Amino acid sequence: MGAALGIEAVSMTKRFGAFTALADVSLRVAPGSFHALLGENGAGKSTLVKCIMGYYRADEGAVVVGEREAAIDNPRAAHALGLGMVYQHFTLVPAMTVAENLVLARAHLPVRLDWRRENRALEAFLARMPFRVPLDERVSALSAGERQKCEILKQLYLERRFLILDEPTSVLTPQEADEMLGLLRGMAERQEISILMITHKFREVMAFADEVTILWRGRVVGRGRVVDLTSDEMARSMIGAEELTPSPARSGEFGPARLEIDRLAALDDAGQPAVRGLSLAVRAGEIVGVAGVSGNGQRELVEVLAGQRHAESGAVRIAGDAYHGTRAEMRRHRLSCLPEEPLKNACVARMSVAENLAFRDFDEPPFARAGFVARARVRDAAEAKIAQYRIRTRSPETPVGALSGGNVQRTVLARELGPDIEVMVAANPCFGLDFAAVAQIHAEILAARNRGAAVLLVSNDLDEILEIADRIVVMFNGALVHETPIGTADLTEIGRHMAGH
Repeated sequence: MGAALGIEAVSMTKRFGAFTALADVSLRVAPGSFHALLGENGAGKSTLVKCIMGYYRADEGAVVVGEREAAIDNPRAAHALGLGMVYQHFTLVPAMTVAENLVLARAHLPVRLDWRRENRALEAFLARMPFRVPLDERVSALSAGERQKCEILKQLYLERRFLILDEPTSVLTPQEADEMLGLLRGMAERQEISILMITHKFREVMAFADEVTILWRGRVVGRGRVVDLTSDEMARSMIGAEELTPSPARSGEFGPARLEIDRLAALDDAGQPAVRGLSLAVRAGEIVGVAGVSGNGQRELVEVLAGQRHAESGAVRIAGDAYHGTRAEMRRHRLSCLPEEPLKNACVARMSVAENLAFRDFDEPPFARAGFVARARVRDAAEAKIAQYRIRTRSPETPVGALSGGNVQRTVLARELGPDIEVMVAANPCFGLDFAAVAQIHAEILAARNRGAAVLLVSNDLDEILEIADRIVVMFNGALVHETPIGTADLTEIGRHMAGH
């Protein structure tokens, strides 16, 4: 492996029609440094790295690689210069082994592969690397942490000396994240690689990055050495002038169990066990956070509670009554659901914002009369909710699919939350959202809890759970393996159980 590469983006501007995604953005990553790139959704982070990697061609500006201006017209040209990118979502072929994924990723291959020779070369390569993965294991059998390591190893195997990491720890336990970032930082300190990391986790920025660049609406609004900045200063730069919704203080006492799950079992889409004899009770006025690495049955659990998946066995009760996820039961027990991927699971993209806001009660007074929907009243109610929840839409008649992800989530939040909610199921409610949307959603969830609602919060973001939950349970391989009140939560212990140890 050669020496670490330095990269500089000089005065880059990128337009999409009348919209300017980048405006005179400059960024310098010194050789052997660990640089963090921060910014809200739509700030221009993805556009910038895509211009560097050759997916987009900037309208103005240049990329300098190792002190020389480079013409990067496509990703292959970037790869040839030693630039590589590890994406937020895995790009490995699950049915292939680790060795096959590494070798077949090469740009040039012989007509016939000598696998004995390739495996010897791979073993020699791994001996020089800071971490290992099993070469003969199929990727589908690897844990999320091992897959992420494999993605990084693939870039190093391909001799990429400048790595762009896009939210690299989103599927890792805290221990796995710290281990991986620590090892990569060690490689940077040895001048083997340079790193540009897109992230939203300030703890990781403060612990591992040397420098930071902050974007807001396509412009650089902050940069500097991490040791000279605080998390609050970086957060304030990221949100610009927008005010955050303050979270209410916790109030009230826990009441009796309102949501009870008793030895629940469910299968995944392939017919394999996903939820295995899970039992859990959530009390009135309590937020229970379900932590765990994605893929351990959380999605199937939420879908059973939302009426989107059949339970194989076990029972769910709300306020002592049997619950099967029907619309009538949700109404009777005042259950709301904030599902993951709301545009897919909670909205009809082609229907208007107003129509989506009315899904819960469009067929009841005051919206329904004599079997007909009073569209004027639906629109009036939608306008009030659009203002209350700051949904950015051209009009109530705009198709909800035309909204940004944060505004789709705000639409679902406006529909599902109300003063009479008694049970809430929220699954990764803030995934991919900006600070303002996250602050509002957390404030609304806490307000519902203070009014006495029982809240089940399923999240891949442990920081989110630690911030708003009253109690934490850890889900691994379809079962609950650990439980702790928030006051005595031990991050190391939680991470150990998330990894199945």
